[in-house]
Amino acid sequence: MDEEAITVRLTRDPAFVLSDWLCQVMFESGDLDGIVRDRAVRSRIHAISGTLDKTLSEIFAPDYGPRLGAAKERLRAGMYGGADEPAPPGGSD
Repeated sequence: MDEEAITVRLTRDPAFVLSDWLCQVMFESGDLDGIVRDRAVRSRIHAISGTLDKTLSEIFAPDYGPRLGAAKERLRAGMYGGADEPAPPGGSD
């Protein structure tokens, strides 16, 4: 089997938003096992999450929520030309 490394590049906003989503699914909701049944896949998801955690200083900022909201808005604006509908109750998109 070929073990050549593959590099995935993300800018800070997508990385920050992905990190937050992974944290919600893996730790806050406890849904990862139900969403991803294959342990091999889950192990890679944990590895990706760990890499993001080590790279992103934003996850430790006291203004985490506002920074995350701003990153999401910038991503929406980049994709749709502006903000889409408001976040559902509970604050997650």
